[in-house]
Amino acid sequence: MTETAFVLTLKCTDRPGIVSAVSTSIFDLGGNITDSAQYAHEASETFTLRMEVDVPEAAAAGFESTMRDKLKQFDPQLSIRKKADLRRALIMVSKADHSLWDILYHWAAGDLPLEITGVVSNHEDLRSLVEPYGIPFHHAPITPENKAAREAELDALITETRTDFVVLARYMQILSDSFCSRYPGRIINIHHSFLPGFKGARPYQQAYDRGVKLIGATAHFVTSDLDEGPIIEQDVVRVNHRMLEADLAKIGRDVERRVLTRAVRLFAEDRVILTGNRTVVFD
Repeated sequence: MTETAFVLTLKCTDRPGIVSAVSTSIFDLGGNITDSAQYAHEASETFTLRMEVDVPEAAAAGFESTMRDKLKQFDPQLSIRKKADLRRALIMVSKADHSLWDILYHWAAGDLPLEITGVVSNHEDLRSLVEPYGIPFHHAPITPENKAAREAELDALITETRTDFVVLARYMQILSDSFCSRYPGRIINIHHSFLPGFKGARPYQQAYDRGVKLIGATAHFVTSDLDEGPIIEQDVVRVNHRMLEADLAKIGRDVERRVLTRAVRLFAEDRVILTGNRTVVFD
């Protein structure tokens, strides 16, 4: 029997019968649940669910409309995607290449399930890294005078390429509040996250001067509050007093690339569900 694989995610107010309604509807269509995870947050009374489902070819065309009709009583935020229809990502960079390198490596190796619609940069430095992969490279230098026009061009590019989400792979420009508000839960950033946190210039020098014992990185959704968006993924590495600023920077680059790639993979697989200022991550 030929089957089509779907990924289904759901968020709604928690109440009895949600899982039963989902699973019964799938069973009635002759489908088979191959993976399932769910979480009910008591404080907010929010229920979230992610399922992977195999549906017979005869029922695949009407699967989404049927599920929406069967579940409308719960007023859910429902996403249903054919697993073969990969999420589409636009990557934005400046000059640092480590996070972009890691994404391109895993994508080219076939273990990062997404389509890259293009790379946008305010510098030309990484064009030679991108173009051998056959990925469009868009040079968009930013000045205070042209920022609004550049963001309008970016809006148009996202629409034209049917981009699902944007990845800031060390893009060293601040996106405007209005731009961020148009893409809630669709822009992922990587941020060097130290304990304690050091803001401003030369964070690795500040970390060295304070003798930190842990450094790390945080991948989060972008909001109008700089570096305050809901967290998707984090990691830390232990360091010691023998390490200089250059050593910390090298370790920081490594943890940044790994954290961002993991966050991109989680989002591309529909494993991240935004719930207010928090995320549910079905890893």
